[in-house]
Amino acid sequence: MTDKRPLKVTVASRLFTPEVGAASFRLQALVDGLVANAAEVSVLTTRPPSGSPAFTAPYKLSRWPVLRDAGGNVRGYVQYMSFDLPAFFRLLFAQADVVVSEPPPTTGVMVALSSAIRRRPFVYYAADIWTEALSATDVPGIVIRVMRAAEGFALRRAAKVIAISDAVAEKVQQFGVPADRVVVIGNGIDTSVFGPDGEAAGSGDPYFVYTGTMSEWQGADIFIRALPAVLAEHPRASIRFFGQGADEPHLKELAAKTAPGRVHFGGVIPPAEAARWIRGAAAALVSIKPGQGYDFAKPTKIYAAAGCGTPVIFAGTGEGAALVADNRLGEAATYDVDSVAGAMASAIGRPDTLGPARVAWVRDNASLAASGRLAAAEVLALKGVGAGAAPRQGLGEIID
Repeated sequence: MTDKRPLKVTVASRLFTPEVGAASFRLQALVDGLVANAAEVSVLTTRPPSGSPAFTAPYKLSRWPVLRDAGGNVRGYVQYMSFDLPAFFRLLFAQADVVVSEPPPTTGVMVALSSAIRRRPFVYYAADIWTEALSATDVPGIVIRVMRAAEGFALRRAAKVIAISDAVAEKVQQFGVPADRVVVIGNGIDTSVFGPDGEAAGSGDPYFVYTGTMSEWQGADIFIRALPAVLAEHPRASIRFFGQGADEPHLKELAAKTAPGRVHFGGVIPPAEAARWIRGAAAALVSIKPGQGYDFAKPTKIYAAAGCGTPVIFAGTGEGAALVADNRLGEAATYDVDSVAGAMASAIGRPDTLGPARVAWVRDNASLAASGRLAAAEVLALKGVGAGAAPRQGLGEIID
């Protein structure tokens, strides 16, 4: 007899709407796709930062108080565990058929353990490989090894791993996850927000915009170091950073020394406001420092800029550079001051005629709603699948 019960899905994530971030947008698209297919969804997440806009949803939102750092972020091991440990017990009592886990790996471990106890499958949504980014930062080797063990434990226990790109899928399989457990659904942005229609910021002086996370492995300082050469040709040019991250204090210090008064930091802003600044920019800046083990990444900010019709200047190599160059989304520059400065100066000095083509490419290839529907379909496909779908492993594996 066919089971006509709606699938009960619980999503566990430290970030969710209305908190601004790629993970929040991605998970909301997944949940929207599940609800559209009559799934019964609940989200276990955190209380948003003070001052966040109100958000109501046609599904259950269970929010938990969490420790945040000085910038209001859930970033750092103490902060992670303030969500993960309560989440473990919340999941034990959750009436779910399937659980979806978002990074960091510590959350994945709690989802894996609680799912094993409750004998139900879980899905790991791999937007990136957490320990690849961690390896590019200045942390002790033992921390990287422990976190890599945790990430591998969670990935191998999952009944299915959803990856946002072929490159991420390949990295997942390097943890020993069978290829038939990994599906690629792509990534994207909300094209109703990041589109060409709407107000553009700016008062006439040319500026560049950097949106989103500022981490060491991204190396956004290359743009600040390139700015003096740009100012020699275009003395009114500036850079505007919106977002947050561990590298922000370093960027501010460098900006004060290198180009005083020409680099502005606006903090975290709503997506619609970010789109307004992107539309008015000479170019959007995106970077990944080469040789840090993260060249496989395709930052979401590429899609956001191209969706608004704004050219992208990508500093780095690998998948991100190929994405920009192969699809005429802007210019892929070598990660050095001269190359980046040349690209920035050219973006100001030449007319841009490819905006409509970029917008069309994003609508066809990088719609977040479309990837959310694909992700939801993969979760729904687990209906009726028991915990035996995933390999059974001892707890000792996590410390091997």
